[in-house]
Amino acid sequence: MPFLTAPSEIYKNTFLQGLKEFQAEGRRMEYTIQQLQENFGPFVKMLLAQGNAATTLPGRVPESIFWLIDGNDFIGRVSIRHTLTEDLTYVGGHIGYEIRPTKRQQGYGKIILQRGLEEAKFLGLKRVLLTCDTNNIASQKIIEANGGVLEDETYVKHYHGTIRRYWIQIS
Repeated sequence: MPFLTAPSEIYKNTFLQGLKEFQAEGRRMEYTIQQLQENFGPFVKMLLAQGNAATTLPGRVPESIFWLIDGNDFIGRVSIRHTLTEDLTYVGGHIGYEIRPTKRQQGYGKIILQRGLEEAKFLGLKRVLLTCDTNNIASQKIIEANGGVLEDETYVKHYHGTIRRYWIQIS
């Protein structure tokens, strides 16, 4: 049964396998496998620190990061931003999630968002914003299956694309 957990060194190898899959798609290029292989503990600590306003990097909002694990396999991650900036109201929203490529189309997207909404409620959020590209049909279906109500579609100049913005009431 899949579950959310805080990032942990226990899942180092399977996380790195997932990262390789994302990088094969051209995503998550800000990390190098070799650096993470050698410094995974500090990487996990950095992820955990992002949930604390006192240790949040300048220009960022506190966000709680969770990994979806099935058995011992890293499936994906969900980030819950505690507040919104003006930019996040157009691209990003309160919750962002991703499923590693080899685990897509297996129902994990719906599960990770459902569990992420539970965590958002625990954090005290009552209504959350989610955004996705207009061409990301899979994400649209996941958001709508979890109660997402479309507010609008808007072109975001600095993003160079059109975004769908959804709200989900969670309390």
